[in-house]
Amino acid sequence: MGYTQVALEDKILEMYPEITKHGISIGLSFDETKNAYIVKFKKDNHELTTHLEKKAADDCMDNFKCVYLGIQTGQFIKNFEIIEKE
Repeated sequence: MGYTQVALEDKILEMYPEITKHGISIGLSFDETKNAYIVKFKKDNHELTTHLEKKAADDCMDNFKCVYLGIQTGQFIKNFEIIEKE
């Protein structure tokens, strides 16, 4: 399946609007050796790096939720909200 990193990023932001809602930036790069996208979420000086397998990215582009990425996103937001309250 052919798509750009920008298209994948746009799809992730479309599927998980809470990323934008919470002011979190997202960065993607492809790691050939792992055959996976490296996903970096960042807000202020907090950062989470995770990976998204190529197959999961393909599924995401086919409008299937990226479950693992959704869990990681939710955890980052939850952790950040805890930090904000402190």
